[in-house]
Amino acid sequence: MSAYEPLGYIASLLVLATFCMRGMVELRVLAIASNVAFFGYAVLAGIDPVLFLHALLLPMNTYRLVETLRERRRQKCPPTIRSNC
Repeated sequence: MSAYEPLGYIASLLVLATFCMRGMVELRVLAIASNVAFFGYAVLAGIDPVLFLHALLLPMNTYRLVETLRERRRQKCPPTIRSNC
């Protein structure tokens, strides 16, 4: 086993864990963690297609996480008092 192979297994487990999540925030956080882990694994292993995929997925997951958090905040804060939230 190579020195970087455990990182690939960790990344794979993180992807598996995303399928167990019920909440969107938790899912996105784990997806981002798996993107980072797979990115590192792909760099170390020299696997360009995996590197390319997770380089694209990381900003997409980050954007969707921010979008979800903003929507949650908007729902918790009525429009009339939004400036105070």
